[in-house]
Amino acid sequence: MADVAAAAVGAGPDVNTAGNPTEIAMAYLQDETDGDMMNLNLGELDLTTDEFILDEVDIHIQANLEDDLVKEALKTGVDLRQYSKQVESELQRIEQASIKDYIKESQNIALLHNQITACDSILERMEGMLSGFQSDLSSISSEIQTLQQQSVSMNVRLKNRQAVRSHLSQLVDELVVPGAMISTILDSPVTEQEFLEQLHELNNKINFAKELSFRETLACSDIQDIVDRLKLKAVSKIREFILQKIYSFRKPMTNYQIPQNTLLKYRFFYQFLLANERTVAKEIRDEYVDTMSKIYYSYFKSYSGRLLKVQYEEVADKDDLMGVEDTAKKGFFSKPSLKSRNTIFTLGQRGAILSPAELEGPILVPHTAQRGDSRYPYETLFRSQHYALLDNGCREYLFLSDFFMVAGNSALDLFNSIMGKTLSMFLKSMSTYVSDCYDSIAVFLCIHIILRFRAITAKRTIPALDKYWEAVLELLWPRFEMILEMNIHSIRNTDPQKLGVLDTRPHYITRRYAEFSSAIVSINQTFPNERTNTLLGQLQVEVENFVLKMAAEFPSRRDQLIFLINNYDMMLSVLMSVMVVLPPFVQERAADDSKEVEGFQQLLLARTQEFIEEILSPPFGGMIAFVKEAEALMEKGQLDRLKNEEARITQLVRGFSGTWKQSVESMSQDVMRSFTNFKNGTSIIQGALTQLIQYYHGFHKILNQPTFRSLAVRSELINLHHLMVEVKKHKPNF
Repeated sequence: MADVAAAAVGAGPDVNTAGNPTEIAMAYLQDETDGDMMNLNLGELDLTTDEFILDEVDIHIQANLEDDLVKEALKTGVDLRQYSKQVESELQRIEQASIKDYIKESQNIALLHNQITACDSILERMEGMLSGFQSDLSSISSEIQTLQQQSVSMNVRLKNRQAVRSHLSQLVDELVVPGAMISTILDSPVTEQEFLEQLHELNNKINFAKELSFRETLACSDIQDIVDRLKLKAVSKIREFILQKIYSFRKPMTNYQIPQNTLLKYRFFYQFLLANERTVAKEIRDEYVDTMSKIYYSYFKSYSGRLLKVQYEEVADKDDLMGVEDTAKKGFFSKPSLKSRNTIFTLGQRGAILSPAELEGPILVPHTAQRGDSRYPYETLFRSQHYALLDNGCREYLFLSDFFMVAGNSALDLFNSIMGKTLSMFLKSMSTYVSDCYDSIAVFLCIHIILRFRAITAKRTIPALDKYWEAVLELLWPRFEMILEMNIHSIRNTDPQKLGVLDTRPHYITRRYAEFSSAIVSINQTFPNERTNTLLGQLQVEVENFVLKMAAEFPSRRDQLIFLINNYDMMLSVLMSVMVVLPPFVQERAADDSKEVEGFQQLLLARTQEFIEEILSPPFGGMIAFVKEAEALMEKGQLDRLKNEEARITQLVRGFSGTWKQSVESMSQDVMRSFTNFKNGTSIIQGALTQLIQYYHGFHKILNQPTFRSLAVRSELINLHHLMVEVKKHKPNF
């Protein structure tokens, strides 16, 4: 490559050294080809022959021309031959310098060679030593492996011997019947703790002997006779003890819960009998079922009979319905002297029976109540009777599950075999009462007592009385609905003309409805029933129709409105006041949220507004009519049609200014005489005065229109602010 560059430099003056390096090289090659090389005979090296591919030469030249040094040389115009010689001389100089450095360090190199040779000999000796160690370790490893195998073998033999010893020791311990066990089972009372402990041991030995007999173990025959004798003795003593406890239940005035608790302490006795002598276990179970069934039946029959003696003597009958007139009554409502008895339609304090304190309070003691000459409504007796049933039933179910080791359907069957007769008696007695009961509040309270008792048993996870609760509800719900429907029909069929003298004061039938509805709604909060709400809705519709029929009997619309407002207001007051005085546990929904209250509020508002218009009409009817007429014309833009009504307007302005105080005073007194509820009367007066001011304000507004601005009578109008101040003086305060 240096020769090529040199040739390019010496090519003569025709070569442009400052041109493209590729062009310079190609020019040089062309000159050489045209010059001396034409006369050369290169033989096989002849590049002009057809056998040589010139394209490869071009590629080679192009590759060399891409070298950075060649490019730099061609750009700067360096003579490539001279540059090649310079490079060669530089390499020779560097070679000579390297030889001198090598000769200078020859001693150190020789010393390094000797040290390496010495290290090789030392490493060779160490290799020999390590090979010896390796052979020694191999022999030691084989010896250790032999010792390990011997140790594993000895360990297996030791474990096998220990296992055999453990099994044999357990077998011997289970087979041996110690003397202490024999003496305790034979001589000790069953109530001693030592007897119970030895009975557990005996039970284990009996089970072990049975297991060995299945395996045909010969050693079992040595102890079988002793174990059987001890078992018979233990069964005999346990049977006598348990039967004695069961028989003690039958003694009069006995608290059977005490011997039951004693039996629970020795529940293993029955388990022992059940496992080893099923005949005796069945005998004890049957004896317990028979005894407790008779005890419960006798106790509850006697208790129920005594409770009925402290019930109110006078109860509701088929004539005690909401729509029956007072003048035809000779029974329930005609004896107000019974001060301790609530009316049939009023809840009063009867709802307190559903409070947690009274619901789960102590049961009534009949003879104590008789001595105090106390009387109670039926739902109180019902609560006491069924709480006693709930308490005893839950305790009995738990005892049966624990002592007799039963669960699920087996426990329920055993419970029903004991309590079934008693529950049947309860249902029969309930059916007799319900068939002749017309006290709907009492029936509804009994329903909710059962619903709460059912929730209590569910919380205690005791299903024993679930079917009984359902049976009672199936008796009570239809009766309650029937009584409610009878009251609905009684109101529907009421003839207003047979109810005596007309009076604008609240009617006693609407008061009955208000008190009854509030009672049912308040009771129905915890366990809502859609059927009950539906029937109450029907009852409300009939009462509204009844009030309208009664109002139609009055000749004047004013008296009709007074009657309607008084009755609506009374029903609202009762519905809301009863909610307030009820115990907190039944105040789960505000009175304002009930459908009954909302409906009567709308009716009262509509009739009150109509009554206000009615009482304003006599003294202020002319002005009111003019205001309404003028406002209608103003909306149509036809107010000019009244511009010729100056005489009418003058009469209205002067008439109002001269008589409004006396009219307001007379109206206030008349309203307060018409309404029994002072608060309602005050509200109506206030509404009437407010409406009057609004009409007078509208009157002012009309006279301020351009059509009437020229009227001289406008100066006689009372200032609206002054009128408001004066009206406030006539506002009654109660």
